Amino acid sequence: MEAKVIQIGNSKGLHLSKTILEKYEIEEVVNLRMEEHCIIIEPVKKPRSNWAKSFKEMRNNGDDKLLMKDFFDENVNWE
Repeated sequence: MEAKVIQIGNSKGLHLSKTILEKYEIEEVVNLRMEEHCIIIEPVKKPRSNWAKSFKEMRNNGDDKLLMKDFFDENVNWE
C-alpha cells in the first residue's frame, strides 16, 4: 500500500486512513522501529486498559472463580 508524504508545518508526515487506525488500534501514540530499510509502526497500548471490560465478561461467563484459597481465611488448613 502506498501512502503520500505530506507537509505538516516544518515537518513531514504520513496520512493513515481511519480503517488502518481502527484495524491496528492506533490511537494517539505509536512506536517507530527501524529494521533493514523498513520503518515499523506499532500502536502503544496502555497496560490494563481493557481490564474492566474483560472482568465484566468473565463475571457474565462465570469465569471469575478464585484459583487459590484466600490467604487471610482463618479456616484454611495450610498443612
